[in-house]
Amino acid sequence: MEQYIVSARKYRPSTFASVVGQRALTSTLKNAVATGRLAHSYLFCGGRGVGKTSCARIFAKTINCENQTPEGEACNECASCRQFNEGRSMNIIELDAASNNSVDDIRALVEQVQTPPSAGRYRVFIVDEVHMLSSAAFNAFLKTLEEPPSYVVFILATTEKHKIIPTILSRCQIYDFSRITVSDMVDHLAYVASSEGITADRAALGVIARKADGAMRDALSIFDQVAASSRGNITYQSAIDNLNILDAEYYGRLLDCFLGGRVLESWLIYKEIRDRGFDSHFLLTGLADYLRDLMVSLSPATAVLLEADDEVRDAMMKTASKCHPEFLYKALNLLNDADINWRAASNKQFLLELTLAKICQLSGPSPSEGDAGEGRLKPIPRTESEEVSSAAGGEARAAAQAVSPAVSTPASVSPQPQAPPRPVAQAYAEPSPQTAPQIASDVPPPPVTRPVGASAGRIISNGPSGLTRGTISINRHNSVQQAQAQTQQAAQPAAERRNSFSIEQLQAAWQGFMNANPTRHILVNTMRASFPVLVEGTRYKVMIENEKQREELAEAMPELLRFVRDALSNDFFTVETELNRGEASPHTWNERQVLEHMAEANPAFSDFIQQFGLSLM
Repeated sequence: MEQYIVSARKYRPSTFASVVGQRALTSTLKNAVATGRLAHSYLFCGGRGVGKTSCARIFAKTINCENQTPEGEACNECASCRQFNEGRSMNIIELDAASNNSVDDIRALVEQVQTPPSAGRYRVFIVDEVHMLSSAAFNAFLKTLEEPPSYVVFILATTEKHKIIPTILSRCQIYDFSRITVSDMVDHLAYVASSEGITADRAALGVIARKADGAMRDALSIFDQVAASSRGNITYQSAIDNLNILDAEYYGRLLDCFLGGRVLESWLIYKEIRDRGFDSHFLLTGLADYLRDLMVSLSPATAVLLEADDEVRDAMMKTASKCHPEFLYKALNLLNDADINWRAASNKQFLLELTLAKICQLSGPSPSEGDAGEGRLKPIPRTESEEVSSAAGGEARAAAQAVSPAVSTPASVSPQPQAPPRPVAQAYAEPSPQTAPQIASDVPPPPVTRPVGASAGRIISNGPSGLTRGTISINRHNSVQQAQAQTQQAAQPAAERRNSFSIEQLQAAWQGFMNANPTRHILVNTMRASFPVLVEGTRYKVMIENEKQREELAEAMPELLRFVRDALSNDFFTVETELNRGEASPHTWNERQVLEHMAEANPAFSDFIQQFGLSLM
């Protein structure tokens, strides 16, 4: 029986043309080989599984090939190529720096450099994961790397270029390998499936490619896993079941709930996802990725940011057309807040349910719109007593309005302009001992008395025992005088509050408004960095750093003044804003500015930093 070889090894590239997803880079290397313009040291950088070591091996084989093609490829037929393909070439030495990272290992490598090749033109040293070398090993390697013998070529490979010291970087030609796109991965996986006699849906290959996250080696490993579990017939369902991936259909159903404002239905879908064994945080991050993909799919110009094949991209653009950009932005903001608060939440299920409810309310109807669909909030029905009370109050106000036009005004009193009375029967209201009936205008009616012998009318009155009928008498002359007196009283402004307050009370009120608006981040940060400073009397001033802060504070100023005035019981408190056009306020200093200020104020602290070579991370 033929020994099984995993796809990542079996289909490892052997020529520049077979490298997946690095066309521009391999073209540059082929041109360098074809023209003979070879550097003495190269640095290949990029994520895992993107082809760094494979390209290093192909490059090493090609520069030693005896019969290179005009395109700069190895012939794979000469003695040097055959030795390389069979793994017995003495001109190509590989060193794993992850396990050989000491000074002694580098010294042994330097000793091998002094030996010229017995056959071929170059000795190629491939150092993988070079960032794992110790500082001493890097320093021991510098001189040889800078001036190696003419027959030596160094190829260094790393996944973390930022960990390599600058003196090494300056001695190398640097090639940055890009992440492999989903479409390139799908094409290569389809080729592998065809070569292995495996049937595979393109949608399933897309799931595998997205799971690999830009690494071709990971994609081939996942492909072998799914092919083994599905017995050579890879379908979309078998791929998501084997890889424990949540079907995008769930995200589509949640989106329908969001757009329809169906809170309870979204919770049922969430329960269904939990019952399938998916973690709640997995749903949170997956939903955020889905809405982000919808955001970039709103325009063909940004759809290129969606890592998917054309079929999936077209479907996402069609779905995104149903969404408003503002809705997607606010939903993403809510999901981001939930992700930030996830670790601190004591009830994570409730946190996610609350987030789903908030997203549903972004585009759903308000409670006043009634029952527009299942799961939406409905208005609370009024009780029978509340309806009776409301009806009685309305009749009493209408009857009281009918009294005004019928009153005869004495000659000494100037008549007030009256609005036409409503078509209500001429009736009078009998007030309760505590309250008087209200006139339809904003001015309260005068208290009504019952003089002996006065005429009486009938009206429905809302008394303590429910709806009753009674009779009242009204002295019209006194009513007009009392109405005018109450009109003048109502026209006077309410008493203005002038309570004195301390700076501690102002600080507590200022902080209280910040606590009441935790989601308005720019406003809260502005208020935190800019506390009011007394100008004169109750007039205060805050210093702000930029125009955006000024706009946020100006928009919130009416609400802020109401809050602070109520907290201080002083209606004369005012706040002015002034833009800081000088140096930045210490409240807004970054870490480096704080460190410089401390070093300037304390020379001993500066000496301490220099003595130990400290720096900000």
